[in-house]
Amino acid sequence: MKRLQRRRVTDRTDYEHLARVSDDAITAAVAADPDAAPIADEEWFRTAELVMPEPKVPISFRVDRSILDWFKKDGPGYQTRMNAVLKGYINRVSAKATATRKPDRTHHDVGSRARKRA
Repeated sequence: MKRLQRRRVTDRTDYEHLARVSDDAITAAVAADPDAAPIADEEWFRTAELVMPEPKVPISFRVDRSILDWFKKDGPGYQTRMNAVLKGYINRVSAKATATRKPDRTHHDVGSRARKRA
């Protein structure tokens, strides 16, 4: 069996610079970053609701060797990556279906059309 090698990650953090940055400068940088999550304050913690993730269901299914190798090439976590791809596919297909779905016909709609024909 092929043994996976873990990649060594080089820490490039400038800890000396971080030690010199003030809390106000950090707060300003976070406020200026459009991708930053809002800072959790006491109000957030008071109203926050703990939502536990749905547990995974162990299954066994067959995939092409090339698919498994492709996901495994980046090391541990390949099953999580496969799950993320499947979830992304479901979200995309569901969004397309919702966008193109015709409105449901109610019982009243059918009856009113039948009365108009009579």
